[in-house]
Amino acid sequence: MLGLKFETATSWAEIAKNDLREILTDHAYAEQKAASNAISIIMNYSEQTELVKEMALISIEELEHFKMVHDLMVKRGMTLGRASKNDYAAHLQKYFTKTKDRDESLIQRLLIAALIEARSCERFKVFSENMEDQELAKFYNQLMISEAGHYTTFLAFARQYQDRKIVDEKWEGLLKYEGEFMKQRGTSPTVHG
Repeated sequence: MLGLKFETATSWAEIAKNDLREILTDHAYAEQKAASNAISIIMNYSEQTELVKEMALISIEELEHFKMVHDLMVKRGMTLGRASKNDYAAHLQKYFTKTKDRDESLIQRLLIAALIEARSCERFKVFSENMEDQELAKFYNQLMISEAGHYTTFLAFARQYQDRKIVDEKWEGLLKYEGEFMKQRGTSPTVHG
């Protein structure tokens, strides 16, 4: 369903389980960045009423996810660590040629956001299925479903704003680019590491 070109090995789940504070901290900040991205899209494309409505809902949901992760950390006696640089998102942004075309920029942003959500969904699935801790397994299974919804929303909007064939070609290229990058990942307790 997600179309990802590289599947995360279960060994990544082991690495993440062995450093719960780090994975939870990274996850919390990933949710915060996702909320910020949705708000930024609203600010930059305020004339797109349906997009604004959906981005408002996504930003609220992502901030709720941030709170849920933080609450889980507090419940387990952890404190939120500092945010680390997200080289995954930065790498994805390098795929597209920078453009001053506002409409093209929107398509690029939507496709990158869709891919980040798709990879998060896949990682949460791997994590939940390889977790003995039932509370965390259930928690990540529920978040996996939410991320899948966000992925389809971003991709659908990209297809709405540009010819589907063109969007699908860009999407396929971005998936391949990301898949090659992910072959080098899976060694750190971060959502996209």
